[in-house]
Amino acid sequence: MNAIDTAIDVRGLNKYFGDKHVVKDLSLTVNRGEILGFLGPNGSGKTTAIRMLCGLLTPDSGEGHCLGYDITTQSDAIKREVGYMTQKFSYWEDLSIRENLDFVARVYELTNRKHIVDEALETLGLTSRSSQLARSLSGGWKQRLALAACMLRHPKLLLLDEPTAGVDPSARRDFWEELHQLAAQGVSVLISTHYMDEAERCHKLAYIAYGNLLAQGSAQSIIERQRLFTYEIMGDRLMDISKSLEKHSAIEQTVIFGSTLHVSGKNPQAIEEVLSAEYYKSIPTSLEDVFIYLMKQTHDNYGETRDTL
Repeated sequence: MNAIDTAIDVRGLNKYFGDKHVVKDLSLTVNRGEILGFLGPNGSGKTTAIRMLCGLLTPDSGEGHCLGYDITTQSDAIKREVGYMTQKFSYWEDLSIRENLDFVARVYELTNRKHIVDEALETLGLTSRSSQLARSLSGGWKQRLALAACMLRHPKLLLLDEPTAGVDPSARRDFWEELHQLAAQGVSVLISTHYMDEAERCHKLAYIAYGNLLAQGSAQSIIERQRLFTYEIMGDRLMDISKSLEKHSAIEQTVIFGSTLHVSGKNPQAIEEVLSAEYYKSIPTSLEDVFIYLMKQTHDNYGETRDTL
């Protein structure tokens, strides 16, 4: 695959803050028109990694390219062609939607600003609200404003850091429709999220836990590589059953989902022997089952890793 087809191609990225190793030997590839979901628990280094990719932080070691530019020596060029959306809404509450976009266009020194702003308003469905002050917008509409600001320069790559946190399900669904439309037009997207339904809408996933990249690939390939067998128990006393099952070596994890208990492990025969006293059925291992399993295999950067994956 040549550089034209690859938006991000980095190898062995490391970043320290003092004696804390925040990102460890990170290697990632994102292709043109691809949506990569970046997942992991809070404090795992996702934001630090995203900032290295867009030129806001310089890695302590490692190499690679973003949009064909060297991430260590050509950060200014990267910034001009990347749209970066932070976790926190960072626009001006006392300005209207249109005024916010016009101000950002001025900062970027874009020519024909009115046309560019009008186009962004139309694309993101903001035209009818263009005079509304940002402070009065709901989370979903603030999200659209932030994405519109990112798109003013028609970036080839979007780096989105938990953009849907705190946004209602309907607004999240609309946001993802926009992302897939952009991807169909050739825009590459790297998005960090904690929502499993969003993860399943990505073309590929990367799971990072406390600086370590533990899994990368399609959702199905990540599930298959863990080789977990999962069973569902329904009924009462699920917490008691869960605590009892955790004592058996054949049981890797137990997780309560509402009125059901998911029980997972590597050896289906051994699991079924343990479950013989319960009413159970075999179910496909879900992406959420796998990510809970991966997270349980790690400790934070101040602890030690229990298992090597």
